[in-house]
Amino acid sequence: MPAAFPLDLDALPASARDVLAPLAGRRVAVAMSGGVDSSVVAALAAAAGCDTVGITLQLYDQGAAARRPGACCAGADIRDARTVAERLGIAHYVIDMESRFREAVIDNFVDSYAKGLTPVPCVECNRTVKFTDLIALARDLGAEALLTGHYVQRIDGPDGAELHRGADPGKDQSYFLWTTTQSQLDYLRFPLGGLAKAETRALAEAFGLVVAAKPDSQDICFVPGGDYAAVVEKIRPELARPGEIVDVAGRVLGGHNGIHRFTVGQRRGLELGGQAEPLYVIGIDAAQNRVIAGPRRALAVRAVQLDGANLLGPIDGRLMVKVRSMAPLAQGWIEGDMLRFAEPQFGVAPGQAAVAYIGDRLVAGGTMVATVAAEPGLIPA
Repeated sequence: MPAAFPLDLDALPASARDVLAPLAGRRVAVAMSGGVDSSVVAALAAAAGCDTVGITLQLYDQGAAARRPGACCAGADIRDARTVAERLGIAHYVIDMESRFREAVIDNFVDSYAKGLTPVPCVECNRTVKFTDLIALARDLGAEALLTGHYVQRIDGPDGAELHRGADPGKDQSYFLWTTTQSQLDYLRFPLGGLAKAETRALAEAFGLVVAAKPDSQDICFVPGGDYAAVVEKIRPELARPGEIVDVAGRVLGGHNGIHRFTVGQRRGLELGGQAEPLYVIGIDAAQNRVIAGPRRALAVRAVQLDGANLLGPIDGRLMVKVRSMAPLAQGWIEGDMLRFAEPQFGVAPGQAAVAYIGDRLVAGGTMVATVAAEPGLIPA
């Protein structure tokens, strides 16, 4: 039988109970995307006796994109969030943020590709729409905290709240939250941070939620079928223009149909035959509309320049750093606006984020805007 509401706090998973027990009887807002994670957060909050309010942001509506499995924040997902809220007996609001999302996230995404960068739209969405605008909405509703379904942990430290990686390494989402400010972290709560995804789905089934078996969101939420180049071209059709693929000396190797179709570290799609060794994208020259190709060793970098760095903890000494969401941790240290690596890193793409940890604690992050080659001369200055 599905669980009833409210449940005794003792019936909740220990890690979620530790997050929610101090909020019992108080108003909280839950960011409800219509997926299983945020739905379970809402159920846990209601079960813990919180005065729970669900907020769903309508971020876009692109026809098939709004209905496809794995999308979020549009179409059927809003209906799912509403159905879950009705099941839980909680208030639920849908807020139209389509214009704001387009301006802050989609336009930024497209502009980044036009500059030869590789953006991380989830970071920008968290920085603007979710952890700025949504927190403001939650406060307006009288909520004392905003709860989300992110797999990260908020731990009270001696100097305030700290952001730590999720207990499940395969689901940890801390990389995408490096822009979170200290004041935002003080207000946020993450009830799923101590759980594995299998535990979350089991809870969804126990609570009788219609989304218990719903697929996880995949790829970029606003990109139909994962074809990001088509989204870029729809907004900036002038980017779909032919250009040259050259080597580090400027020798023309072939052609391309738009720099937005390439990212540093990419091999597939170059379609360059007859070369002495496999070639990779090692740089993008937006001003000249050129893609620069070279051997794998040209991808090695020993340092990157960071822009917009956010500090959430101490950065003295050696850190463990991620340069992509799925990249292994690498040793490094920060000097001014430069992040230096103990060992060369490969496939570091300007526009992506570098996120630094001490143990499991996220202490800093920034956008990588330039790289320093491990072997000078292998990539253009």
